[in-house]
Amino acid sequence: MFNRRKLISWLAAFTAPGLAARAWAQGQGSPLLAVGSTLALPPVTLLDGRVWTPAAAGGKTLVVYWWASWCPFCAVQSPHIEALWRANQARGLEVLALSIDTKPEAAAAYMKSKGYSFPAGMLTPEVATKLPKPAGLPVVVVLKVARDGQSGKVVFAEAGEMFPEDVQGLKKFL
Repeated sequence: MFNRRKLISWLAAFTAPGLAARAWAQGQGSPLLAVGSTLALPPVTLLDGRVWTPAAAGGKTLVVYWWASWCPFCAVQSPHIEALWRANQARGLEVLALSIDTKPEAAAAYMKSKGYSFPAGMLTPEVATKLPKPAGLPVVVVLKVARDGQSGKVVFAEAGEMFPEDVQGLKKFL
């Protein structure tokens, strides 16, 4: 079956200097999470030093977003994640973005330069034990979180850049 997202990703990766190696690295990771599976949620230290706790998402819809400051596809998708979060946080939407950058300073500087306000932390080995990064980048997984905030059931999972209307469509899970 034709997958235009994968085709665009590979074409861009091999025409932009230095992106071929990153395209290969983006393919590394766990399989995409299956709809219906359950994930335990860990606390995450955010880039601004605050700690995001699973209780913050208790009874809500949580968008987990794996990204990187160097990822051109994340650069296109992140403004749409920001808009989704700003427009729907009062309705019970939570976002937890997990950067795979090697240095937290790079991720924090990128977030600041773009004016993003959604909660973002690093994908540390401790966080990855409960929220392993699926193959691809960017990756979005939507969870319906239990009232106690300790776990969430996967209701949507997508690897690769999503179109703006697809990101906005995530509000249907509220």
